[in-house]
Amino acid sequence: MNAALRNHTNFIKIRHTANAKERLEEAHKVMGIANQLSEQLDGIFNQWAKVRITDKEVRRLIQMAMVPNKEVLQNIENGELDELSTCFKNMCDAVCEYNFTSLTQQTAATKGTVFGAYNAVTGYFQNVRNYKDDEAKMKSLLYGGTAQLRTQKAFQLCESFAKNEIAGMGIYN
Repeated sequence: MNAALRNHTNFIKIRHTANAKERLEEAHKVMGIANQLSEQLDGIFNQWAKVRITDKEVRRLIQMAMVPNKEVLQNIENGELDELSTCFKNMCDAVCEYNFTSLTQQTAATKGTVFGAYNAVTGYFQNVRNYKDDEAKMKSLLYGGTAQLRTQKAFQLCESFAKNEIAGMGIYN
C-alpha cells in the first residue's frame, strides 16, 4: 500500500459527523480508493516480474535503496565501496542474501526480476530485520520509519529501472 501511495499521504481523513449515512459513504469512498490503488499496484508488479535484472544490478539497486545519507550515496556513486561502514555493508549483504536464498525469491516472478529486487528489500524489513518489539516494527514499516522510507526508495528505483530511465546511465553498472 505504501508503494502505491508514493505520491500521496499515508492516511485519509474521514470527518466524524453525527450522520451515519455520510460516514458510511466516506468509508465506501476510502475503500474504493484502496481497491483502485491495489489494482494499479498489481499491474505494476506484474510488469516488473517480466523485467530482467542481473545479480550485479540487484546488488546496486539494494545499495541505492538502503542509503541512509548523502555521504554514503556519494561513496556508492564514486565507487568508493571501501569507505562504506561495516553496518551499511552488513545490512546490504543481508538484503542480498535474502534475495538470493529465500524460497520466495526463487519463483519465476521474483528470481532475476525487478519485482524480485523490490521484494528483497520489503522482505528484508518484514522477515529478516530484528526490531525491539512489534510496535517498533509497525512504526518502521507503516508510519514513516526506516523500513517505509527504504522500501519507498526501492519502489522508485525499480519503477525507474523498469522504465529504462536509469538502466543505461551507469547507476546499476
